Amino acid sequence: MKSMLLRQIIEGALLLSPTPLAIKDLEQLFSDSERPQRDQILVTIEDIQLDCRDRGYELVEVASGFRFQIREQLAGWMHRLWKEKPKRYSKAMLETLALIAYRQPLTRGDIELVRGVAVSSDMIRTLQEREWIKIVGHRNVPGKPALYATTKQFLNYFNLSDLGQLPKLTVITNIEADGDHSSLGVLESGNIEMIES
Repeated sequence: MKSMLLRQIIEGALLLSPTPLAIKDLEQLFSDSERPQRDQILVTIEDIQLDCRDRGYELVEVASGFRFQIREQLAGWMHRLWKEKPKRYSKAMLETLALIAYRQPLTRGDIELVRGVAVSSDMIRTLQEREWIKIVGHRNVPGKPALYATTKQFLNYFNLSDLGQLPKLTVITNIEADGDHSSLGVLESGNIEMIES
């Protein structure tokens, strides 16, 4: 298969797909007789990423695969096109999500112990409805409380390919002390708006 045709097929699939596409998803686009080697697909993806360097969008890899997205620094302008306002999340909900992300798996009791306040069922339900957390098991103690962990959807939403890309806790502490949230990216992206709880 010619490299230009392969590139066009991959670009078209990534533009068309509402979710990130993994390499195995891209391989399924082709019949057995025309399927390119995995390395050929990866080289094509790298070429597309290089070509996007000077564009307003980029091809990024997140937990579920590859996707095109607007560059983070352009989010302020792009938000003017959206009729829908970004969802607002309380500081308590974001703290709960951060605890789960950094210390997973956790029970609701673990979260309450660290935060020092009760965690509402509504908060946990909202995080589950957003598909940012899920039950991954139950602790083997009386009552068998649910253990919560983050999902691929969480990683995709926050533009992470794995949990190792989360900011180090020392970075977060320094940012909180300085009041400079720009290096976190998440708050500036417009995906999340904090409100006081």
